[in-house]
Amino acid sequence: MREKMKMDREKSLIEQAFIFSFPLVLMDITKEVSTNATEPTKSKAHVNQFFHAKTLATSEFRQVVTPNVDTLYSQVFFDLKDDALVIRKPYADRYLTFQIMDAWSNTVAILGTGGDTDEEKTYILTGPSFRGDIPNGMDRIEVPTSIGWLIGRTICYGTEDIPNIYKLQNDMDAKTLSVFLSNGEMSKGSDDENKDGVPIALAMKLSPTEYFERFNKLLIDNPSYPEDNELLMEFADLGIGAGLCFSPSLSSEDLESFWCEMKKLLIPKLTKETLGFMVKNGNFKFYGHPISHFGKEYGYRCLIAIAGFGANPVETAVYLKAEDDDSGEKLSAKNKYLLHFMPNSLPPVGEHGFWSVTAYGDDNFLISNPLNRYAISNRSNFKLNEDNSLDLILQTEEPNDNKGNWLPVGNGGFHLFLRIYRPDNSVLNGIWEAPKITKID
Repeated sequence: MREKMKMDREKSLIEQAFIFSFPLVLMDITKEVSTNATEPTKSKAHVNQFFHAKTLATSEFRQVVTPNVDTLYSQVFFDLKDDALVIRKPYADRYLTFQIMDAWSNTVAILGTGGDTDEEKTYILTGPSFRGDIPNGMDRIEVPTSIGWLIGRTICYGTEDIPNIYKLQNDMDAKTLSVFLSNGEMSKGSDDENKDGVPIALAMKLSPTEYFERFNKLLIDNPSYPEDNELLMEFADLGIGAGLCFSPSLSSEDLESFWCEMKKLLIPKLTKETLGFMVKNGNFKFYGHPISHFGKEYGYRCLIAIAGFGANPVETAVYLKAEDDDSGEKLSAKNKYLLHFMPNSLPPVGEHGFWSVTAYGDDNFLISNPLNRYAISNRSNFKLNEDNSLDLILQTEEPNDNKGNWLPVGNGGFHLFLRIYRPDNSVLNGIWEAPKITKID
């Protein structure tokens, strides 16, 4: 009996440690995959260097699920262990943000629209080991971990606007402080095909020993937060912690069996446990506070790492999802629907903010259609009703009237994402009412 209690406690600690550590391990693997390049490409660049998306996603895009068709991404996976990083953000009279995340997927800063300023600015990112001087004219961003992720998002007004975004991308820059001060060039990277793959799949493939040895090593230069110390003391009994050696007492067979079963049940378990963070508004729902500033909500942090790694704080953007109509039935392209915004109730946003409604198939990818129309947004040529309400038409066939209001939904099951960037407080506190989805004959 006592032995069983000991084994049950050990399994519980291993599960807690996995949930706690997963964002850090995933960040490191994502960094390894995304920096596996000699020269910058549209999807990779060496560590501490920018890479930029060059086109908007289409129905042929299969790299990331639920891609948006609003922004082009610019990214840097950084490592501040040996040097600080100097970042230049250009002036932009449009939505342009740099989200700075630490190794645990918490947002350290939002720079640009809705953050500090739209003006051109130079920043210096410093890690926990930095002891140098800050050059004049730079704003310091203190990152509490050595590795992290910068995600830049620049709004695109359509294919014809892409050259303008290229100019902004060319004005973005990242250099280590030593290279910046010497006016030198950043070093080239290397390309190792053994480091390619889908980060989440690579993380899930690790054995218990491989996984926790990687975590233990990462924790040395990427410390957790003071509020985590009590939990880490418990993990230490199993050799889980900075510089420790993973040493469970479970047999290899029992450990492997538990490990596989734990991962299989993980998403349903976390989804159920984090329902309280889901904010509902009519047919729609979104992940609310404390997303991107997780604190001790380790299960929520782990779930978002799996389901939406790199998510913004809600003050920066919310992503409202709808899978059912107003009668509670699953959305299906065999039916026709109206998505109805009440009079004068289009999503309220701040300066340079915007919104869009995008349809995805059951596979979570964009839906192929003759118009290559994947979303309707505040930049679209839709027609309001006489009372200033808006009806978007969700169906397979092109309608006879109000073609600018038609969002094609394919031939099978589908769901919608209503993205709101720079949402007004009325969106966050539930005063604003989300549109209703009604089935029509």
